[in-house]
Amino acid sequence: MLLQVLGTAAGGGVPQWNCACPGCSGARAHPHWRRRHASLAVQASEDRWYLVNATPDIGDQIEDCPALHPGPGSRRTPIAGLVLTDAELDHTLGIARLREAGAGGLELLTTGPVREALLTGLRLEAVVGPYTPLTWRDLPLARPEPLTSTSSDTPNSTAAPNSTAAPDSAVTITAIPISAKRPRYAADLPVPEGDSWVVALLLTDRATGATAVYAPALAAWPDALQSAVDQADCVIVDGTFWDDEEPRRTGISTRTATAMGHLPIDGPGGTAERLAPLGARCLYTHLNNTNPLVDPGVPQYKRLADRGIEVAGDGMVIQL
Repeated sequence: MLLQVLGTAAGGGVPQWNCACPGCSGARAHPHWRRRHASLAVQASEDRWYLVNATPDIGDQIEDCPALHPGPGSRRTPIAGLVLTDAELDHTLGIARLREAGAGGLELLTTGPVREALLTGLRLEAVVGPYTPLTWRDLPLARPEPLTSTSSDTPNSTAAPNSTAAPDSAVTITAIPISAKRPRYAADLPVPEGDSWVVALLLTDRATGATAVYAPALAAWPDALQSAVDQADCVIVDGTFWDDEEPRRTGISTRTATAMGHLPIDGPGGTAERLAPLGARCLYTHLNNTNPLVDPGVPQYKRLADRGIEVAGDGMVIQL
């Protein structure tokens, strides 16, 4: 299984356009600090990739990853579709950027609440549909299924001019419900409550059995997630805030990290305590611009390294 890290920042990126905090100012002075919005590319078969979340940076992220470049035909792309872990704007605004898909369309794997939020809250079908057809596929909960669809009515599995034919998928995908955290624009939508508003992904290589867990947003740590990470070979999780008081200490919010829907890395109950005992390779992603880990020289890196934990970087390639 091949994973390509396309971005590792929380909403706003690093630097954020209207922010002069130490992290953003440092990223302007030191370009190697810069981080694009958190996203992952998963190779489903030899020439077929799925993007996990569609960020505002999606165009640049594709250009920076040669495996995602189009060809050999002028409008043939290895990008087979999108997998969405939630309906937040920083994970969905990039869908509109892919409207150039044209007649070939876009395949989107989502849970029911996420799909309804995008259709009724953002009116995605009405906005993007006139440019390219959208095909919605249910993201499987608690059961694995091949990442690549072989359905004849899926645009990317046909000989559409902008895509390659769909071979057997080398990877299966399972969604793990995490929380009922809705994006602000969906707060009053008539969509049922439930923990599938935000999910983690369990990816499994069908040939080798290698597994990876990707969870860029964690408001909770349910038993099903613990079961998945206990057996995983690689775990990439939410590292938005270093500690619970960070949002209040830095003045970006009156709420704690946990109240904002992100378990902190450090401190009692922090995710580092959960990752350290695992046998998997463990990495953090989705860093907020206030997180001290934005500066690669801070001592927090050594504290994590001493526990066998890494911080993912943009462009990182993970082979399992």
